[in-house]
Amino acid sequence: MSISNTILKPYSSSSSLSSVDEQPFNISHGVIPLTVFDKATHDCHISVFFAFRPPMPSNEVLKDGLSKVLVYYPHLAGRFITDDQGRTCIDLNNAGVRVIETDILSTIAEQLPFDASKDNSHLIPRPGKGADELLLHIQLNRYACGGLVLGFSYHHRVADGEAMCLFFLSWSRIVRGLNIQLLPYHDRLAVSQPRNPPKVEFDHGSIEFKKTSINLDTPPVSSSVPQVESVLINYSSEFINKLRGMICNPHQRYSTFTCLLSHVWKKLTQVRGLDPEESSQVRIAVSGRARISEPAVPMVYFGNLVLWAYPSLTVKELLNESHAYIAKAIHDEVSSVDNRYFKSFIDFGAEIYQHGGGGGGSSCNEDELQTTTAGAGGTLCPDLEVDSWLRFQEIDFDFGGGLPCALVPPNNLFEGILIFIPDGNGGVNVKLNLFAEQVPLFKQISHSITGNLS
Repeated sequence: MSISNTILKPYSSSSSLSSVDEQPFNISHGVIPLTVFDKATHDCHISVFFAFRPPMPSNEVLKDGLSKVLVYYPHLAGRFITDDQGRTCIDLNNAGVRVIETDILSTIAEQLPFDASKDNSHLIPRPGKGADELLLHIQLNRYACGGLVLGFSYHHRVADGEAMCLFFLSWSRIVRGLNIQLLPYHDRLAVSQPRNPPKVEFDHGSIEFKKTSINLDTPPVSSSVPQVESVLINYSSEFINKLRGMICNPHQRYSTFTCLLSHVWKKLTQVRGLDPEESSQVRIAVSGRARISEPAVPMVYFGNLVLWAYPSLTVKELLNESHAYIAKAIHDEVSSVDNRYFKSFIDFGAEIYQHGGGGGGSSCNEDELQTTTAGAGGTLCPDLEVDSWLRFQEIDFDFGGGLPCALVPPNNLFEGILIFIPDGNGGVNVKLNLFAEQVPLFKQISHSITGNLS
């Protein structure tokens, strides 16, 4: 039951910031144009919720901390506008974020474990659209036991997942009366500064973007198209260690993400029934924070700084080659999205903005470009897109009552989407969307490390 729906603005008194090591610095003011990284990502809100067992601070304490932390993250309290050059910008006007409060009569214990394959949309705020679109929505779902489900929805063109981890860490520390140890870095112009002269070395106009003449919106699923079902599969730490032991060797180590993705990609290929000569690729997000050099980008940069790797293998390779072979293909492709690639993309963005947004004669105009990110609904088969939320397990997201007992993404039925989520016990939950007719077989073979359908 909803009990409150209000707009919360950043705290206006500096006296509230006495628990912080130093006053905010490098926070931009005014109107901030989106960077080429912002424009390349999803043009939509991303929704997630965290569940916390009691005891938890009151809603008033959480809102007070949110108001204070927004002083350091003014982009989240701003609004999108279009400037006189036709560019989408963030107006840092401190207009505020929406906070919804609900009371739920049951207890957290009665709801656990939350099933990520089911519809949990009532726990997540629904963002509106239009000129006055809010960039951050928070929903505080308070249970009878005092536990809390914190649902949030933020616009992806403001920041990527790594940046939002920093925001939640800062918020939780303020609520606990601790210092913000990692102040965010906000200079988007410095991060997207091109070389002189620019040197575009890759076909970014076809990789990260497409011409708007190409319709990227997939039509709604009709009765003639197989229905899509969301599935949640748990891979325990024991299973992952066994998989890593089979794939890695003293000369080549792979991350948990790479090892597990090699396994899931192989298993999904087995159930999809594709032609052996057909190719399948996976879209993998790659952060530039540790890759861009000269000058190096601070790890605390708040914004979007992600490009994508596209490892591709034939169905025959995925079915017949080893996990180690697939893991190497993933690793090599991710490694290729390096400093050189990121710098080329920045230079591409500079040329687009210079020749497209303000006039001139560019063959690839900003207004003609559309991101290649997947939209809502439809299918990616024979391809996949994977998002890793394993980074959330590394942050101390504790408001004073302990770490979250659950992290649940929304139920977006887009075939071919995978989300890797920490299970809190050293293992990984993989949420994936596939055709309903393929679900029974996938569940049957999901933990088989052999190449057989058994």
